[in-house]
Amino acid sequence: MPAYYLEALTVSLGIFLLVAEAFTNGPSKAWVGRAAIGGLFFILCLTFFAVGPDAPGDDKSWKHYALWNLYQFDAVARFYKIFALVTAIFVLVLAVDYRSILAKFSDEQESERGTGEYYSLIVIATAAMMWMASAKNLSMLFVSLELLTITFYILVCYMKRNVGSLEAGVKYLILGALSTGFLVYGIAWVYGSAHSFDYAMIQRAVGAVDQAPMPMLFGISLILIALGFKVGAAPMHFWIPDVYQGAPTPTTAFLSVGSKAAGFMALVGFVSLFSTAPFADKLFAALAVLACLTLIVGNFGAIPQMNFKRMLAYSSIANAGFMILAVAANRSDVSDLSSEKIVAFYLAGYLVSTMAAFFIMGLMRVQSGSDNIDALDGLSKRNPMLAVATTIVMASLAGVPLTVGFWGKFFVFQAAMASGMWVAVVIAAISAAAGFYYYFKILRAVWWNAPNHKDPVVYDASSLFSIGLSTLTTAILILGILPSPIINLLK
Repeated sequence: MPAYYLEALTVSLGIFLLVAEAFTNGPSKAWVGRAAIGGLFFILCLTFFAVGPDAPGDDKSWKHYALWNLYQFDAVARFYKIFALVTAIFVLVLAVDYRSILAKFSDEQESERGTGEYYSLIVIATAAMMWMASAKNLSMLFVSLELLTITFYILVCYMKRNVGSLEAGVKYLILGALSTGFLVYGIAWVYGSAHSFDYAMIQRAVGAVDQAPMPMLFGISLILIALGFKVGAAPMHFWIPDVYQGAPTPTTAFLSVGSKAAGFMALVGFVSLFSTAPFADKLFAALAVLACLTLIVGNFGAIPQMNFKRMLAYSSIANAGFMILAVAANRSDVSDLSSEKIVAFYLAGYLVSTMAAFFIMGLMRVQSGSDNIDALDGLSKRNPMLAVATTIVMASLAGVPLTVGFWGKFFVFQAAMASGMWVAVVIAAISAAAGFYYYFKILRAVWWNAPNHKDPVVYDASSLFSIGLSTLTTAILILGILPSPIINLLK
C-alpha cells in the first residue's frame, strides 16, 4: 500500500466524523471520540504495510512526479507517523473521559452538543503531523505545519465559556501568527538563494560553495526562530505556560507531545541539510547555546510553580532543551543512534511519560475541579494504585533508571559527550538535578501531605481511560528495562 494512503484515510476519517456528528442527534457525543479511536487504530495497523516511492516494483503507485518530489517514506518517517497516531489515540481517550468539563464550558450545562467537533479536529491535526513526517520540501513542510497550527488555534480556545481558555487562544493565535511570519520570510530567503524548495536541491546549493551567501544564512536564522517557537525553545518559550494552563487538558497534552514532536520533525529535517555545510560548526554551536538556555529556563522555571499544568509546561520546555542538545551534537556519522534517531527515541519516551501525567491530571481535574498540585494531596490514601502510577510517571520524567525517561536523557548525554560539548553537558546535568526537585514536589503531595478531600478517587477499571493509563504506566517500565523495541523500529 502506498504510504500516502495513510494521510488520505486519516483526513477522510476526520471529515466523515465531522459530517456524521452534524447529522445525528443524541445526548452523548462520546461515540465520535470512540469511533475516532477505532479508525486511527486501524490506520496505525496499516502503517506497518505501507511502502514508499523507493520500494521496488511500486513505481505505478507513485507515478505522479510532483508527489514523489514532495513526499518521502523511510524508517524515521514511519516512526513519526506511528508516533502521531499513538499520540492522537491517547489524547482521544483522555478527551472522552474529559467530556464533562468540555461540555460544561463549551455549550449548555450538562449538554455535549458542543463537543463532537473536538474529536474530529484531533484527527485532522494528526493527518497534518503525518504529512510533516514525510515532507522533503519546504512548501509541503509549511502547508502541513500551518494545518496543524490552525487546528490547534481552535482546540486551545475550545472552552468558549472559560476565560482562561479564551485568553490562551488569543495568546497562541498572536504568537503563532508571529512565528508563521518568521517561517514564511525565512523560506523566501532560502528559496531566493537556493532557487528551490526541495531539501536535496538546498543541500546541493549549500555544498557547492565555500561560504554560504548572507541571504541564505539570514533565511536559515529566521526559520530556526520560527521552529524555536514551535518546539518551545527559550527565549521563544513565553507563550507556553499561559497557553498550557488555559487550554483544555486534552489539548494541553496534544500540544505538549504532538505539537512538540511536529516541531522537532521539522527542525531535525531542516538542520540536517547543513550538517556538512561550511558554516556547520557555527550553526550547531548556536543550537548548543539555545539548548543550554532552554534547559535553564525550563528546569528552574518549574521549581516555584504550584499549578500542575503550568509545571508540566516548564517541564516540556526543559525536555525541548535536551532534544535540542541532541540535535546540536550533530551525530550523523554513527552507525548506531544518530542525532535524528536520539530525538525520535526521546520523543517516544516523552510521549508515554507526559501523556500518563496528563491522564492523572485530567482525572483529578474532573473529580476535584482543580489543576493545582494540592489536588494530589494525600492521593496515596485516596487511591493507592493511582499514587503508585503517579510515582512511576514522575520518576520517568525525572530520568530515574529503569524508566524510559532515563534512556532518553542517557542517549542525549552520550551524544553530547562524544561531540566534546562539555560545557553543555555540565549545564544539562545541573538542570536535570533541578528537575528532580520539582518532580519530588509532586511525590511529596501524593505520599506525605494530608488529603484535602476525604472521598476516594475512583474510576472504572474497565474504561478506556483506565486501560490507557495502565498501558502507559506499563510501557514506562518495560521500555525502561528493554528499550530495544523503539530502537529497532527506528532502524
